[in-house]
Amino acid sequence: MSAEYGGRTGRQSRLSQWLRGRRPKEAAGDGGREDLLLAAAAAGLPLAPAAHPAPDYRCSCDRVGCPTPARHPVSFAWQTQSTTDRAQIERWARHQPQANFITATGMVHDVLDVPLDAGNAALARLLADGVEVGPVAETGDGRMLFFTLTRGTPEDEDEWWPCELDCHPETMDEHPGLRWHCRGSYVLVPPSRLPGDGLDVHWVRGPEHALPDPLSLLEHLTDACARHAAEHPDPNGAWPSRR
Repeated sequence: MSAEYGGRTGRQSRLSQWLRGRRPKEAAGDGGREDLLLAAAAAGLPLAPAAHPAPDYRCSCDRVGCPTPARHPVSFAWQTQSTTDRAQIERWARHQPQANFITATGMVHDVLDVPLDAGNAALARLLADGVEVGPVAETGDGRMLFFTLTRGTPEDEDEWWPCELDCHPETMDEHPGLRWHCRGSYVLVPPSRLPGDGLDVHWVRGPEHALPDPLSLLEHLTDACARHAAEHPDPNGAWPSRR
């Protein structure tokens, strides 16, 4: 990691400072993309550049038949490259104006990733029950992302589990139900674009919301995914997926 991370209070303080110093005209102009990235970084989400859509539903990378077009980091060193440093993110955003951005999970935060219908149902129930919900993003390919504190950096490093115990970014289609992105994984952050007309990744609840403990959301999300699977049975026996 190329930036230092404090506790939740420090991250919230940095985000508050950014919000106070933000110029209103930037949100509506060309600075809107950069503003969203800086807000995510100010909330403690480490960012790195990612591929972007190319014509004919292809990926900007040079990999023939890329299995995750516009959904993967540009560099193989994305875990060490990821940062919350404002100056570095500004340079990336200005020098790579078409790039998407990912955030590396398992360092500061994890992401609970569920089918969109299940996520909407769980979000409504969580808010109705008064449960603290952090940032939430929606993807144009039918997923909802719940950002939480990480459980991937315990004091005893032998205790952490890698994302491979759940799913790996390159094998997401094999895990279309609940995915837990932790150490060794990543997700796209707004305002990323996906292949297809008008498909993007955008905030439902922005990064100004404090990150909750993932276990406080897990039961609601697993219940919603189970109901979603029961209501939309797959003839092949797999979880339903919109991909």
